[in-house]
Amino acid sequence: MSRVPLLPEHPRPLLFAHRGCSSLAPENTMEAFQMAQQLGSPGLELDVHQCKSGHLVVLHDDTLLRTTGLDRPVEDCTWDELKDLDCGSWKDSRFSHCRLPLLHEVLDAFLPDMYIDIELKTRKTAGDPLPGALAEMLESFGKRAEGHITVSSFNPIALRNFKKRALQFPTAVIWCDDPELPVYLHHGEGRWISGCDYLKPIHNKVSKAFSFTLGALGARPIVPWTVDNLDVAQDLLRKGAAGIITNRPQDLHPLITPEEEPAHG
Repeated sequence: MSRVPLLPEHPRPLLFAHRGCSSLAPENTMEAFQMAQQLGSPGLELDVHQCKSGHLVVLHDDTLLRTTGLDRPVEDCTWDELKDLDCGSWKDSRFSHCRLPLLHEVLDAFLPDMYIDIELKTRKTAGDPLPGALAEMLESFGKRAEGHITVSSFNPIALRNFKKRALQFPTAVIWCDDPELPVYLHHGEGRWISGCDYLKPIHNKVSKAFSFTLGALGARPIVPWTVDNLDVAQDLLRKGAAGIITNRPQDLHPLITPEEEPAHG
């Protein structure tokens, strides 16, 4: 099976700021994304849900409790109910002005200057409108999106449904040993269901044997998460990782900064 290349126009290693620069600003906010860009990160990673009114909202959790204090599932709320929520004070009171962004606002602000990994946040296996809604939005961005967007998910069915609508965007299955993830998906088995193009394992699952078995033999690049230590990141790159996802792009910037040649005199 042919694979869609993983951001071939962008230099290696790829570096994605996880939910923006989430170590310094509230995750998944315009402020976190802007900070990542200012710190020199070439890429962003973010999460998207579809709310009750059909809007694609950038948010990680299923509910709004942790980041806004509202104990309701995002899918049960309309955008009018969400748009004025404070999603920054939980991090620090100086971020009380932060609001939940819509996906199209983020794409409009950062494409094509940055590449962006969009994680589909959905548990549905049937009748799910999110994959199609995302495909439609990305297609509306045309050339601004192609070559600069990847789509990933823990849910291989969602990825497969997205692929039916938008073959041109590379996709990745994500996995770890979290008990919320079905045991039968704990070792990357979702790659067969999803037909994905690259792999996003939690970083502690990556070894040389892993890289060979799942990467080389499957012709799929590997982009592990979430790595906040430069030494660990460099070791993963030596094992063959194509990129790194990090909460601390400010610490991992040396990965993408060429060493200066010593002066000769």
